[in-house]
Amino acid sequence: MTADQPETLKVASYNIRKAVGADRRHNPERIMRVLAETGADIAVLQEADRRLGERPSALPAGLVEAAGWQVVPVATSRSGIGWHGNAILVSPRIDIIRGARLKLPMLEPRGAVLADLAISGQPLRIIGAHLDLSGLWRPRQIRALGQHVDGQDEVVPTLITGDFNEWRSLPAGFQHLARHFEHIKPGPSFPARWPVAHLDRMFASPELTVEDAAVHRSALAASASDHLPIWAKLKLPPFPKPGDA
Repeated sequence: MTADQPETLKVASYNIRKAVGADRRHNPERIMRVLAETGADIAVLQEADRRLGERPSALPAGLVEAAGWQVVPVATSRSGIGWHGNAILVSPRIDIIRGARLKLPMLEPRGAVLADLAISGQPLRIIGAHLDLSGLWRPRQIRALGQHVDGQDEVVPTLITGDFNEWRSLPAGFQHLARHFEHIKPGPSFPARWPVAHLDRMFASPELTVEDAAVHRSALAASASDHLPIWAKLKLPPFPKPGDA
C-alpha cells in the first residue's frame, strides 16, 4: 500500500483565565488575537467558561466563529463551549469526528475533554485537561488520563495537553504517562509577565513527530491571561489511502 504525505500541524494549549487579563478586564477579543498570533491549527483551552450558573463561555460563540474556529462539541449547556473549563477549537481544514467528556477523580471540579479529528483523512486524537491545584489528586488524575487513552476503541496518534499545575520536573505520578508518551516541556509559561513555572505541558504518543515546541511570547500575550500559550509543531505519521495496493 502507498501512503499520503504526512500532515504537519501546530497545536497550542492556553489557560485563558476566563479571558480576564493582567488589567483585570474581561476581554475575549484580546484572547482571540493571541490565538491568532500563535498560528495554531488546534487550540486547547483551559478556564474557557465561567464558574457560575450554566457556566457560559468566556469567549462569545459569535466571536469564536468570526475568527474562523470550529468548536469541538463537549459542552453540557447551550451557552458553553467547554466542560470544566476545557475546550478545543480547530481550524476549518480539520474535520471533527467526535468530542467526548472524560471524568477524572477529583475533590474540586475537574475533568478532561477528548477530540477525535481528521486532517486530510489522517486521524489525530487530542485530550485537553486542567489538573488539581493542590497536588493531592494530580497523580490519580494522570493515571486516569492514561486509562482513558488505553480504553479507547481505536488506537490513534494522541496528544495530551493542558495546564497540569505541576511545578516539579517529573514527579512520580507523571512517570507512568512519560514511559508511553514523549514529555514535551516547551518552557516556562506562568506567570505570564515573568514566567518561571512549566505548568503547561504536552505528552505526545510515539506515532507523532515533534518538530518544534515553544512558549508563545508577545506583549499582548503577557497581558491577556496569567498564562502564556504553549505550542508544538507535530508531524502525523503517513496514512495509507484506502484501496491503494
